[in-house]
Amino acid sequence: MNKICFFDTKPYDKLFFEQLKEQYEIEIEYFEPKLGPKTAFMAKGYEAVVAFVSDTLDEETIHILEENGIKLIAMRCAGYNNVDFKAAYQKIHVVRVPAYSPYAVAEHAMALLLTLNRKIHKAYIRTRDFNFSLNGLTGFDLHGKTMGVIGTGKIGRIFIDICNGFGMKVIAYDPFPMKDSNIQYVDLDQLCSEADIISLHCPLTKDTFHMINKDTMKSMKKGVFILNTSRGALINSEDLLEALKEEQIGGACLDVYEEETELFYEDMSYTIIHDDVLARIISLPNVIVTSHQAFLTKEALHNIAETTLQNCRDFFDDNPLQNEVCYQCSKGEACPKENGKRCF
Repeated sequence: MNKICFFDTKPYDKLFFEQLKEQYEIEIEYFEPKLGPKTAFMAKGYEAVVAFVSDTLDEETIHILEENGIKLIAMRCAGYNNVDFKAAYQKIHVVRVPAYSPYAVAEHAMALLLTLNRKIHKAYIRTRDFNFSLNGLTGFDLHGKTMGVIGTGKIGRIFIDICNGFGMKVIAYDPFPMKDSNIQYVDLDQLCSEADIISLHCPLTKDTFHMINKDTMKSMKKGVFILNTSRGALINSEDLLEALKEEQIGGACLDVYEEETELFYEDMSYTIIHDDVLARIISLPNVIVTSHQAFLTKEALHNIAETTLQNCRDFFDDNPLQNEVCYQCSKGEACPKENGKRCF
């Protein structure tokens, strides 16, 4: 059996990988630490590493992995902005899980909006103390409101369907709009000025980094709600904090945060949080934060394990790697994978 190692192991990860590993003839060693320059040496003796979006896959880490004989990095997630593809090119293949459950993420985005708007989290705490007052719990109807969706990939389109079910008007922005769709596309400026609620469903690239900033927020309707279940660095967090304090932004629902790597997925309840921006954002009454859990459904976890193990199996069997990403792919250049081969 081929041997791989798994970094940043959580109980919910291990459950589904353990169920499927024998089917793919793969032996897995689970490590608790995150993958990074100080832990990459632990991969020695294994054929591949399984990593996550919170791991550090910079040039130094990749160099250490290569020195220890690693030929494959299998990302158990869709995102890969934490991978230095230039350092990995021609040395280590990188595969990912392009889709696991777009329904999970889209449904969580709507759950966050409903929770914040209708103050469900506050009502829950009150009634646990037998406080049945309705003061301060007023929300607004979603029906008839304008939802602005940024990014119309699988998750964005499913979120649009959900919004349509609520009777909302939906407008969308995407630099690569879907052809022959009934989606009403507008430019980003128009979306910001017309939307009552804005939801982000796009990848993090050099073009989308801090796309929501003080300038774009100034152009938004006063009191707009912002939802982010994609990548934290799509929003300039300091600018968001100021806009929330000034009440330009009426509410924020965040499942991601741009400096989340050392915080999210861990129990920090007994720790002093030194990130003042995050601490202040969380303290605001019109903000709800979850710890990057939008993907966390049984269906999604099963699909992540299944696709990750299949990616590894294809690599070990010298098959084409359909879910491979490389330096050329990330630059939008021609890649041998287009001809049914591997990236290099």
